[in-house]
Amino acid sequence: MRGIALVITFVVGLITPALAQKAEIEAVNAKWAEFFNKGDFAGVASLYTTDATAFPPGSAMVQGGSAIGAMWKSMAEKVGDPKLTTLDVKSLGPSAAREIGTFSLKTKGPSPQEVTGQYVVVWEKVGNDWKLASDIWNDGK
Repeated sequence: MRGIALVITFVVGLITPALAQKAEIEAVNAKWAEFFNKGDFAGVASLYTTDATAFPPGSAMVQGGSAIGAMWKSMAEKVGDPKLTTLDVKSLGPSAAREIGTFSLKTKGPSPQEVTGQYVVVWEKVGNDWKLASDIWNDGK
């Protein structure tokens, strides 16, 4: 009986940090969408590490928070209303995590269409804040 209690305590000890990481990451995702919708791309850039890398589909890698903010500003001319849904967060230790999720965006223009896809983000904890370190996505179901 005592062994079962120790196993349960150990498992709960592993799950609790992952749940906290997921909640914190979802909050940053909400902030990302808020900044994007406001057109605050300096704010978007602030959510990335200074040495972050983005991997936009069909394009070259974009490196550095400032360049990534500029990339999103350029993309915002064509799309808007981003929605992010976290499907899974795997803790990679106290200061790193991997997130898998889905997204939807609406194209701009006379006949707006919804674009959906999936993403993977590697997060790093910088001080007390979670920041995107590697961000890759593609469209399609």
